[in-house]
Amino acid sequence: MFQQIKPKSTLQTAVSILELIYHATVRDVRKTHGNALMAIALNILQALVFLATFYVMFSVLGLRGAALRGDFLLYLMSGIFLFLTHVKTLGAVAGAEGPSSPMMKHAPMTTAISISSAALGALYVQVLTMALILFTYHVAVHPFVVEYPFPAMGMLLLAWFTGAAIGLVLFAVKPWFPTFVSTFATVYQRANMIASGKMFVANTLPAYMVKVFDWNPLFHTIDQARGYVFVNYTPFNSNVTYPIVVGIVLTMIGLMGEFYTRRHASSSWDARR
Repeated sequence: MFQQIKPKSTLQTAVSILELIYHATVRDVRKTHGNALMAIALNILQALVFLATFYVMFSVLGLRGAALRGDFLLYLMSGIFLFLTHVKTLGAVAGAEGPSSPMMKHAPMTTAISISSAALGALYVQVLTMALILFTYHVAVHPFVVEYPFPAMGMLLLAWFTGAAIGLVLFAVKPWFPTFVSTFATVYQRANMIASGKMFVANTLPAYMVKVFDWNPLFHTIDQARGYVFVNYTPFNSNVTYPIVVGIVLTMIGLMGEFYTRRHASSSWDARR
């Protein structure tokens, strides 16, 4: 109340915001488990369960021959890692601390910091999980070569960006329609088990089937990532431009919606519900 606030320079303000984002990101990572290492270990376990499930399913159904020529597990991982990054980021951003959250009562805290920390926390956990699994697989099981590692990593970041953009739109709508947002996020995440295209090669789809999947930015990022991971695969039914445009447009819509919601949201809404 009687504290004198000194004006800060632009550099001091930037450093202060980055420090807040860092601490909020650490807090977000530790939400899953009190021990940060256990939180990461649980995420690694989930990724391994996905890999094992799809490996068994492909083997039992005899679909391994329909995959790309190359390392079969790398083919599975190229889809699963991008899928998990996309849906986990969407869930983290959509579930970030809103304008009526008790955390917003602390003066330095803003919704922008809350959203940024949720997105960065999800990216950190997923990238660390991917790095540990790929390193262990390369050293202990089978050495592999990623043909274009940096563009492939770019597709992972693009999957993260589009997931954050969709999550931002849901975050803006959530105070108005919380039940709808929760249901939509769940349905979208479950639908992407198939709609993401991680279970098949996009080049093998007939034209009428491509139309069923090409609305999904994750479908494009996974297919393009496989083009960079495997030397003998060139994606024809996807492109990089579409997910970039979708991500930018949804980010702008989400920011405008969040600004409007922040000016009208009230804690009494939750009490009324």
